[in-house]
Amino acid sequence: MRLLPLCLCLWLQAWVSPCRGLEFRYHNSAEVEQYLKAVNKNHSSFTHLHSIGKSVEGRDLWVLVLGKTPTQHKIGIPEFKYVANMHGNEVVGRVLLLHLIELLTQGYLSDPIITRLLNSSRVHILPSMNPDGFEESVPDCLNTDGRYNKHGVDLNRNFPDAFAGAQEEKRELEVRAVMDWLSSEPFVLSANLHGGAVAASYPYDNSNGGSELQKGFSISPDDDVFVHLAKTYSFNHALMYKGQSCHGFEPFKDGITNGYHWYQLQGGMQDYNYVWGQCMEITLELSCCKFPPESELPRFWEDNKAALLAYMQQVHLGMKGQVLDSDGTPVQNALVEVEGRRNLCPFRTDRNGEYYRLLLPGNYTFKVTAPGQEPITETLSIPYGPEKFSALTHNFVLRGNTNRESDTTQPTESCTSMVRNNTYNHSAALLASQFLPLLALMLYSLLQ
Repeated sequence: MRLLPLCLCLWLQAWVSPCRGLEFRYHNSAEVEQYLKAVNKNHSSFTHLHSIGKSVEGRDLWVLVLGKTPTQHKIGIPEFKYVANMHGNEVVGRVLLLHLIELLTQGYLSDPIITRLLNSSRVHILPSMNPDGFEESVPDCLNTDGRYNKHGVDLNRNFPDAFAGAQEEKRELEVRAVMDWLSSEPFVLSANLHGGAVAASYPYDNSNGGSELQKGFSISPDDDVFVHLAKTYSFNHALMYKGQSCHGFEPFKDGITNGYHWYQLQGGMQDYNYVWGQCMEITLELSCCKFPPESELPRFWEDNKAALLAYMQQVHLGMKGQVLDSDGTPVQNALVEVEGRRNLCPFRTDRNGEYYRLLLPGNYTFKVTAPGQEPITETLSIPYGPEKFSALTHNFVLRGNTNRESDTTQPTESCTSMVRNNTYNHSAALLASQFLPLLALMLYSLLQ
């Protein structure tokens, strides 16, 4: 009976040493899966492991969720995510997220910052979005082997793009999985970990020459918040804020850059998150060398550890709450607009009537509208929420029905290309569930 614990101990020793912790090396996809399952088993009270989909070669895209209620969203608790290894040969972020998982699980209920972080937010970690590419990659700073998925597609050029007009491009399995994931949770803040430079890049990545294009920058309505988020990571990183130069290129001032100003990118994930997902995402370039020697991994962890935690805490910027009708019932699909910030796709409440708006401290005027309801306008003073691990909570209560035509902003055609599950139309779904099988049967009979 003593052999089983001994075998288990020997197996775990390959992963975690009581002295050293998780090994600083490159774990293959099977090892990552085993590690995540072991973490979930050992910390089942505050973690949840699930696959959001499959890669082209059938590998699971594993996501570990951490928080007080890991299996489901709770009203008032913002959703945060980290994604790494979108390009299979950019591997530092993959390693960092595994070590971040170790840090969070070991620190929960013992480290006060980590405990408050996991008690006040729900954290989702996808260590590898492109496991097929990782398995094809080789240790090299510039080699592109493994960058693309098994179909040879760059996943960071495969998302719908608000600036590109009508698009019929096929979405890769990995991209579709992330799109579905984004529509299934009301994500608020995110970062996408890359390699090949040392900088924090923020939206927009693209432009069609409209009003967003200003002096070579593609400026979003929330540019001040994005600059703050990028600087939060850069200035909490050991070196990034110094503007490190890679491969002879000009260094980035303060270690940050507007994505378009760096280079134009169509079909990127960070713009998609922001425009369609109401989730503010930046891209973190973490190493000049895309696939550095394993001996350098401990240094990368020490350089990034504080920044990873500080950035997560920014999920508490601004204001959150619900939109309610005069009876106190949550109002789904209400617009919560901030004066002076005209988003390409207006921010709307989810099925719980919830909204989250990341904003810097200051005074803001909000306009809330919903079909059949009298619009309301309120001016509020917003403090700095991250230091208290909570954004300002404010519920908007609509005054009741109105007979006049609603002035609720209708979504543009581009905004309707992604239907969020958190604004799920049950009547339409019911109609589709009854109509589509009948249509399929009719088509089948015609083809016989």
